[in-house]
Amino acid sequence: MPDKKQNSAFTVTDRRLFTPEGELRQETEEEATEPQPAAAPRQSTLTEESPVPPAPSAVEQQQQADAYRKSSRDLDSRVELSGHSAKDLEMTFERFMASLYMTAMLQLGLMREESSQPRIDLIGARQTIDTISLLSEKTKGNLTAAEENFLQNSLYELRMAYVEVTNALARPPQATGTDPAKK
Repeated sequence: MPDKKQNSAFTVTDRRLFTPEGELRQETEEEATEPQPAAAPRQSTLTEESPVPPAPSAVEQQQQADAYRKSSRDLDSRVELSGHSAKDLEMTFERFMASLYMTAMLQLGLMREESSQPRIDLIGARQTIDTISLLSEKTKGNLTAAEENFLQNSLYELRMAYVEVTNALARPPQATGTDPAKK
């Protein structure tokens, strides 16, 4: 009979290929320069320069999921102790869509953080709108009427806002009423 005593500790391994500064991690460089044994199967790669790390094992995934759930329960407990409801933190489809909507509005410069200048990121806005469009296609027939309505209204408003912003940026600046050539 297997021993019921299990070690609840687990090891977290950073598998990212790049540092926050965008440089190749030193560990990755060392792995790439180490000669591979001739009999070892070669990993499939997207390109020779950027090998894809292997997927986490089922055990690693389970350990990570358990740690995530425990951390979430701890956070929920702290939220409840502060007098708020942990239900307010639950992610729903509508909250997810609202998050994407707000992100696109920020990227279009139509919303801004308090006491800051609006910044326009048209490429980011287009990608966010395209992501919502992709979600619309992929979730067709799987949403409630309210979710579908929210998604379609958000998509419509964002597309219209995108067109308005891009048209406004393409227009030449308007005259202010004074002609410097007449002075």
